[in-house]
Amino acid sequence: MAEDEETGGAELSARAIAASTGELNALLGRGTRFEGKLTFEGRVRIDGHFVGEVFSEGVLVVGEEAELTVTALDVGTLIVRGGTIRGDITARVTVEVYAPSTVLGSISSPEVFIDKGVRFEGGVKMPTPDH
Repeated sequence: MAEDEETGGAELSARAIAASTGELNALLGRGTRFEGKLTFEGRVRIDGHFVGEVFSEGVLVVGEEAELTVTALDVGTLIVRGGTIRGDITARVTVEVYAPSTVLGSISSPEVFIDKGVRFEGGVKMPTPDH
């Protein structure tokens, strides 16, 4: 990851930028609260409060003010851009966590990036990608 000279933080990867700025299939915006099971295709962004389970082959983007408390979070790609996740994470492709995010739980993914300045309390497993 390249360092941003002005902020001292890591720049978003090209994949993270494409995944987080592409067309969204759904958005849980600021001020929203949802409890239950979320399944989706494509890209979903959460900027509000979510409690429950998330299952998808797609991309989940967790925004700056998001608060997620999950009993299961199993997605293709997870990009955390400043929010908080409480619970274990499984991603079949990649997990990218950018400052000032907080992750309180374990991560399992073939690719993991954790930015300088992220609060992370948990373990990381990096299994061989599925072929």
